[in-house]
Amino acid sequence: MTTPLPENFRLILDAGVRMLGENLWWGGSPARLLRFTPTGYEAWQELRTGPVLTPATGRLARQLTDAGLAHPHPPRLERTADVTVVIPVRDRPVMLSRCLDALGDRYPVVVVDDGSVDAAAVAQVAARPGVTLRRHNVNQGPATARNTALRTVRTDLVAFLDSDCVPSPRWIDRLAAHFVDPMVAAVAPRVTALREGERCALDRGPHAARVLPNARVSFVPAAALLVRRGALDDIATPDGVFDPNLRYGEDVDLVWRLHQAEWRVRYDPSVEVAHEEPVGTRRLLTRRFRYGGSAAPLGLRHPAALAPLIVSGWSAATVVALLRGRPLLALMLFAGCLSGTGKSLTTAGVPAGHALRLTAGDVYRTWLGIARYSTQFTVPLLPLLVSGRGGGALRWWPIGALLLGRIAGEPPGRHPLRAIPILLADDLAYGLGVVAGCVRERTVIPLRPLVIHRPGRTEQRTVPRSSR
Repeated sequence: MTTPLPENFRLILDAGVRMLGENLWWGGSPARLLRFTPTGYEAWQELRTGPVLTPATGRLARQLTDAGLAHPHPPRLERTADVTVVIPVRDRPVMLSRCLDALGDRYPVVVVDDGSVDAAAVAQVAARPGVTLRRHNVNQGPATARNTALRTVRTDLVAFLDSDCVPSPRWIDRLAAHFVDPMVAAVAPRVTALREGERCALDRGPHAARVLPNARVSFVPAAALLVRRGALDDIATPDGVFDPNLRYGEDVDLVWRLHQAEWRVRYDPSVEVAHEEPVGTRRLLTRRFRYGGSAAPLGLRHPAALAPLIVSGWSAATVVALLRGRPLLALMLFAGCLSGTGKSLTTAGVPAGHALRLTAGDVYRTWLGIARYSTQFTVPLLPLLVSGRGGGALRWWPIGALLLGRIAGEPPGRHPLRAIPILLADDLAYGLGVVAGCVRERTVIPLRPLVIHRPGRTEQRTVPRSSR
């Protein structure tokens, strides 16, 4: 039986939801068609203007939030949350001091010195009321450092925070309100760059989301993450909560194991934590290479969760035909898209105009996805797109279209023109890291696109009748 969303929670519709009629929606992550029954539509009318107050509205709210069609907005927490903050650190005493200053003294803090060269400097910073220091004589990585801290934590919630982060005031209280929902295991804030104008690799975007593999927000970082202690105990192994064998990607692994255990993980960008990015292009690209290197170990642990590109066959073929300069073939393939998903949508009662726009939107998103995949993993193969095409400017159309698609896939205003080379270098560094990891682990899982049969899910989700 579906566990209702608790009373007094409100809903915020996902930005991608399209209302195709009075009782017909398209949206979610992954996208699907949802048709309301009369009782379900009545329950939605109550949720549209007010909070969850009845079992019927609670069950509908759970369905909508699980599908990514809406996101929960919890009531304000009236009491101080029972939280311990855990900070792994290696050197960086100045950053640690800034982080602790921003936290204040409302919550107990456990700092784990993971083999600092200057341990005395870290100890001096951590010598303040409410802060407990644990030390590793040898660096063992953030996973082991967090596991060390967790052995001393007795509170209901744990806030993981990296030393190079600067949290906003009351960030824990605002995130902790989500844990009134007994199914929530973890909630992440938006992690943004500390210095204005910089790109933060940990930023998951401006829109709220349910976090799950192969969705719009497929993971959240432990750089800033509030977690239910009981959920961590639920997935703990003899080695600890975090996998100590993962130097990078240990937080992604944690989130996906919580999902497998049927907990909910949420992303709430209304709460922000600033993160200091590495200074200098070389350091930025080195970090991206290392992030990429975590993909192969993660792929071996979660082979169904790590598709770098998810496309439908028809939409992908349409984009490839356009890239190859075959507009008539692309038009025929787009007609194939319409005969598949478009026909399914119209059969389900979606007006023909909406079906056309939804199908075209899937082709557009496929273009963006192929463009990103190309700049990350197939740069050495891009010259093949222009070979044998003769001279003139049109020869470079395929590469230009891919670069344009890559830029179009970024949030508006994130990348001025002068930053485009850095964006592409960032993609290439990450892709090289993925390839290096694949060679090391002898797997191609992180490089394999996932091809589905239809451009978007068209199954109907009928909200069932339920008594009040």
